[in-house]
Amino acid sequence: MTASQQNIYTVTQVNTYIKGLLDGDSALNRIYVRGEISNYKKYPSGHHYFSLKDEQGALRCVMFRSAASRLRFRPENGMKVIAFGRITVFPRDGGYQLYVDAMTPDGVGELYIAFEQLKAKLGGEGLFDPAHKKPIPRTPETVGIITSSAGAAVHDMLRILKARWPMTQVKLLPVRVQGAEAPPEIAGAIAYANRWRVADVLIVGRGGGSMEDLWAFNDERVARAIYASEIPVISAVGHEPDVTISDYVADLRAATPSNAAELAVPDQNDVYGALKSLQERLNQNQLARIHQFRVRMERCARSRVLTDPMAPVNDKRMALDYTTQRMNAAVERTLYAQRQRFAALTAGLDAMSPLKVLARGYAVVEKEGKIVSSVRQAELFDQLHVRFSDGTLICTVNEIKE
Repeated sequence: MTASQQNIYTVTQVNTYIKGLLDGDSALNRIYVRGEISNYKKYPSGHHYFSLKDEQGALRCVMFRSAASRLRFRPENGMKVIAFGRITVFPRDGGYQLYVDAMTPDGVGELYIAFEQLKAKLGGEGLFDPAHKKPIPRTPETVGIITSSAGAAVHDMLRILKARWPMTQVKLLPVRVQGAEAPPEIAGAIAYANRWRVADVLIVGRGGGSMEDLWAFNDERVARAIYASEIPVISAVGHEPDVTISDYVADLRAATPSNAAELAVPDQNDVYGALKSLQERLNQNQLARIHQFRVRMERCARSRVLTDPMAPVNDKRMALDYTTQRMNAAVERTLYAQRQRFAALTAGLDAMSPLKVLARGYAVVEKEGKIVSSVRQAELFDQLHVRFSDGTLICTVNEIKE
């Protein structure tokens, strides 16, 4: 039996093709599997490897460190669980396995699935976005409590609120916190508080209980009411390990109802201590300033201005006299220099004067006010003026010789 070259595949190609088929199956991308843990191993990397088995088969599973860090219990061999994740092929080994994103003990499997589905839905809509969360007022005038009036939690909160910040007014909006009627009552109380603006901050919650007891706070109606609340909401459901949808949506999550009361208002003892410390700092600052002013006053009292008021005037007079002397000296030096320059210029002009030339026996001949420098400029019988150093001769040209 022969086969054409194009019908021959590598192992990797086959595994990759099968992986593509599994990845494209939406039923295998978000699947819940119930089974018993076996061959459980946790590696130093933080990844968990195990198998889920029942009476007739087994399924290999892997839970990576990021998903395993969210586990609320410690998996053990023989434990029955419900695992949520996707099934695909690991191409290197060619074996399919379940990549687990979340896992819970089988006892609360259905509730857990509902919880995870609602959590994924609301998270995708942005109800858990930190940017939407409002700040809790530091000193609220009124605190609204939405819980059962018959539970121990409300009494603990009232006691703590009174002890920590007795100035705050507390308004109780009693609701059922368990059963089918609880979610609409809780959501309605939140809407009522916002409509009539009954408080500056709301505490919504109840005491501890099983997952079924706390389920009202995993209801979508309650979650959306908290999200829509313009009044900041503190979620206080159960004990610290208990986590509900309300905790994700609320502006602040408290570990317990008592902790919610502590988060809602400041402690008057802390505020008193801070004020006392501030008062001491103010007193110290004022004393320090008074000391500085006293030192300055003493320095001023010893200053020459006060001990000898005319001293600055005399100092200025001496400075003015000194400046006057310097200016007079500068003016004298300038005048002397200008005189010397004037004398030198005068001597130079005198040396270059035509009168000096005439004094040595030379004469200047002029015709009609113009100097005659050549015989060709004169004609017979022209009247010429011959200037000497001591006078002028008026002559007539009788003969011209070149």
